[in-house]
Amino acid sequence: MTQNPITKQHYLDLPEAMFSAIAPSKAPAPKLLTLNHRLIKQLGLQTDWFNSPEAVAVFSGNADYSTQPLAMAYAGHQFGGYSPLLGDGRAHLLGQLQTANGDYLDVQLKGSGATPYSRRGDGKATLSSSLREYLISEAMAGLGIPTTNSLAVIGTGEMVQREQPQAGGIVVRTAQSHIRVGSFQYAAANLERDELQALADFVISHHFPEAANSESPYAALIEAVAARQAKLIPQWMLVGFIHGVMNTDNMSVVGETIDFGPCAFIDEFIPSKTFSSIDHQGRYAWNQQGSIAYWNLARFAETLLPLLDDDSDKAVTLAENALKPFQDQFRDHFVNGLKQKLGISRDDEEAQQFVEQVFPTLAKDQTDFTVFFNRLTELAAGSDEAPLLSLFSDQAVGAEWLKQWRELSDADVATMRQANPVLIARNHQVEKALEEASERDDWALFNRLAEALADPYQVADGDLDLLVPPEPQERVMQTFCGT
Repeated sequence: MTQNPITKQHYLDLPEAMFSAIAPSKAPAPKLLTLNHRLIKQLGLQTDWFNSPEAVAVFSGNADYSTQPLAMAYAGHQFGGYSPLLGDGRAHLLGQLQTANGDYLDVQLKGSGATPYSRRGDGKATLSSSLREYLISEAMAGLGIPTTNSLAVIGTGEMVQREQPQAGGIVVRTAQSHIRVGSFQYAAANLERDELQALADFVISHHFPEAANSESPYAALIEAVAARQAKLIPQWMLVGFIHGVMNTDNMSVVGETIDFGPCAFIDEFIPSKTFSSIDHQGRYAWNQQGSIAYWNLARFAETLLPLLDDDSDKAVTLAENALKPFQDQFRDHFVNGLKQKLGISRDDEEAQQFVEQVFPTLAKDQTDFTVFFNRLTELAAGSDEAPLLSLFSDQAVGAEWLKQWRELSDADVATMRQANPVLIARNHQVEKALEEASERDDWALFNRLAEALADPYQVADGDLDLLVPPEPQERVMQTFCGT
């Protein structure tokens, strides 16, 4: 049998104030409930160790760890309000594993017990929330969107007390990095300048080595982090994904989607749609995600001002210049992605005006986001136009829209299909799968949904029921953290 692949703990190189060394709590009766064979194969690793009793012990707090598990400290703006200390309140970062191509990935347990950052919480997670993270991260990976990945889910064999007692679970998560904008906020507010610099140098060394050769490495770091977000957020929006809690502590500096709490994919298209039960002002709505990303990046840039220049005015100018490309990069990624969804490559004014009116057109009828673009792709491939036209409340408007589209489209069907998934992780299906698995130990729908989401651009005949949009009463209105 292969050995435990988790062999490093890079974060011990950070200033000691950035983390607390602490082992996860022991789960009383751990059981491996699901293992991500797709991810293990993708990483070029062998499956045997991950199926072993040793792996279950490592993933449940019941091992003697050769690496030092730790919980990371960070601060963050949550719904615009600053919290000076947040940190991993229910997560333990075990270390890094090395993939077949030599890259190192973090391995973290979520739901693994209290840490110094738990703020009187129990540090545990419900099995349902752990399975939810598994499914949504698989959906993101299947869509080709940068994301943390769920490697496994462990049942802990204990009940956790929420409104009602629920089965406990641990999700085993991999990521390029668990350093967040909030990590830099914590360092800037609480540590010395040389410690802040050590954090920035760590990130540059591990993730942005090209910045080290820049005339101003820390300005180059700001620009590189912003460029990742300028590419990531349009990918979310173009498949109708709403993160729900784009707090600065939930923004990864390497541009991966992280922390799947109150998130979901849109059913009916409402640009101001939110999913968090506490987002009363619409701060993290679908159509606000680009501006919030920029706001978060401005907070990131602020933390690096002491490293940019001793002259504060020059430092601010460097930071502002580093952020300038974001707006154009974001728009380019968004518009180019939307044009791929529409099968339009023209750059003239007529095409631009048409593209800009697509989302207002969908919003007028609150059209199902995924169904619309899927039917348009099928139309481009030669299907009848009736299914698409049926989505318009005014058939004359639909006919005129379709006439304009035909005039502008030079549709490459393969490109359109790769931009328009057949399947998304619809919340009503996800919730049904979680209920059946966590409450009735019926894993049929969960396993079927997980496998289908790994390849959302084609769906087997036996999974066509997964494509059916929810009835009005089943539509997702809001989601909860569920921890």
